[in-house]
Amino acid sequence: MSPIPSSENLSVTLRETRSFSPSEDFVSKATIKATGYGQLIQAATADPEAYWANAAEELTWFKPWDKILNWNPPQSEWFIGGKINASFNCLDRHLTTRARKAALVWEGEPGEVITWTYSELHFQVELLTTALRKLGLKPGDRVAIYMPMILEATVAMLACARGGFTHTVIFGGFNAEALKDRINDAQARVVLTGDGGYRKGSWIDLRTQTDKAVAACPTVEHVISIQRKLAGQLRGATVQDSPEPTPGRVAHALLHDWHALLHTVTPSDRRAMGGPEPLDSEHPLFILYTSGTTGKPKGIVHSTGGYLTGVLRTTQQVFDLKDEDLYWCTADIGWITGHSYLVYGPLAAGASLFIYEGAPNHPTPDRIWAMIERHRISVLYTAPTAIRSFMRLGIELPRSRDMSSLRLLGTVGEPINPEAWMWYRENVGSGRCPIVDTYWQTETGAIVISPIPGALATKPGSATRPLPGYDVDVVDKQGNPVPAGSGGYLVIRKPWPSMARTIHGDPERFKKAYFSDFENGVYFTGDGARKDNDGYIWCLGRVDDVLNVSGHRLGTMEIESALVAHPKVAEAAVVGRPDEIKGQAIVAFITLKAVAANEVSGNPGALAALKKELQQHVTHEIGALARPDDLRFADALPKTRSGKILRRLLRELAAGGQISGDVTTLEDLTVLATLQKDEEE
Repeated sequence: MSPIPSSENLSVTLRETRSFSPSEDFVSKATIKATGYGQLIQAATADPEAYWANAAEELTWFKPWDKILNWNPPQSEWFIGGKINASFNCLDRHLTTRARKAALVWEGEPGEVITWTYSELHFQVELLTTALRKLGLKPGDRVAIYMPMILEATVAMLACARGGFTHTVIFGGFNAEALKDRINDAQARVVLTGDGGYRKGSWIDLRTQTDKAVAACPTVEHVISIQRKLAGQLRGATVQDSPEPTPGRVAHALLHDWHALLHTVTPSDRRAMGGPEPLDSEHPLFILYTSGTTGKPKGIVHSTGGYLTGVLRTTQQVFDLKDEDLYWCTADIGWITGHSYLVYGPLAAGASLFIYEGAPNHPTPDRIWAMIERHRISVLYTAPTAIRSFMRLGIELPRSRDMSSLRLLGTVGEPINPEAWMWYRENVGSGRCPIVDTYWQTETGAIVISPIPGALATKPGSATRPLPGYDVDVVDKQGNPVPAGSGGYLVIRKPWPSMARTIHGDPERFKKAYFSDFENGVYFTGDGARKDNDGYIWCLGRVDDVLNVSGHRLGTMEIESALVAHPKVAEAAVVGRPDEIKGQAIVAFITLKAVAANEVSGNPGALAALKKELQQHVTHEIGALARPDDLRFADALPKTRSGKILRRLLRELAAGGQISGDVTTLEDLTVLATLQKDEEE
């Protein structure tokens, strides 16, 4: 187990501890008041199974469950024997009351705006479900989704859920190598993609990456691609303008045009094959890859019934959505936030969602505020990284727009520093909008710690208290609760419905990663934390070698593997350093092979060129998110006698400090002098 970060890391966080209560106007509209909150916590603590069963009853089940929970750590089963479908709960059950209500309001970076009602979204999902079934897909087959942030990306997820095809959404910023690894691990039969998307005024080519990846993915039989440039359209409503439905090829796989394929679906096909598949509650809804402490990403598997129960209940509690709200979660669908709080949670709640494809500061730096003003968005859920970027642009931009429609603000992805929290509250929320600072993970599936607006006072920098139904604690290495103010390990003691079920194809890794540090089935989040005297939880950050860059988790080993694959690199160690904007910046310590070291020795120009070359290499291998911010070259890296790199020492150097920890296990103490000299230079 890695050491808890120093309590000094909390000095900024705890500088501002005064509490903020929700405004009187918000409390008057809030679903849960302070008195009801206390009763809810008490009931959920006394009987968590009954609490979650009550939450599950808000969904529509084709067959009720026989038993609430089977718990054999680390294996959990919820709502055993129940039959359910996520797509049905997000679409069909709303058609009697919300058929003409806006489900999705989409804006593209060039300026197009498209709105789909629940009825229109349902129709598109039925078409794609039918088309996939006609291609031979059956429940349990896997489908990879590698798409830009367009309406069809949501259709793809819901169509897979409808047919029982387990989807794995792969972030569009990843390149062919990362895409290939994830497709192969999931053994996907179909890839849903597009020719590209827009970002900062540029066209981002996805098809080239897809073609490269699929050529090395033997399980892929079909590639279905939206030809946005060719068709001159985004939503595919005028399918008669699509190309003829003649499949081409991508290596060994058949290539289909999305719109042309849907055009082959007849009304009778849709009636016969477009319906929702009744699925077991434990049926795997999706696999989502998240970085770990080894080079291979972890395919986190989530169920259907338990996952949907968790995201619907937490969506209702944390965002308190009303029928008149237009809700904007700025996350990409390639991450868990996009799954839980852009698609499944809000749609299961019958909400109207805003989706934007592009950069929030393009073509003008006030683009995000202009969209809030134009669309009258009422709930905004974004990342501290984005908030800090907006802070650098000044208060004039948000204040120049009418954002009086906003009534609730949220943050996600990493702890938010108090300065950013206060700026967000005062300059975006005009001092009247409650802020829900949410803590959760890919593995938890749903929000675990957050204030419930209208019920709980907030403190800048703290995610406050666990939501009802979660048994969260801060403990020492022996699993005992730590005193208030002391640092410890953040754990969840009891199972919850939306928890990950396993790592795809590797149950032993799942157990080792999350349930091996403590006894009795206690889940270790991998984060350090502390409680204050009011019982509020303050997250300290990761205690392993996973970086949190702009709210996205990146494994250091995956980046190191990419660097070492370069012909000039002998060894690499990657650590994070605090970054005002991104939360953590990526710092790579590198030793070069002898020939390469001689080439750059005493040649600053050659060294600068090599740094750029290595940054581009990582971008090519993994994606732009993994691009090192800083590369430092050394003759050797600090290692123990057993050959393990002491990344703790490198983290201290990367943060700009002096090495102060225990160095008795180092094999060669002279390495430190070399590294510190390089740092000074």
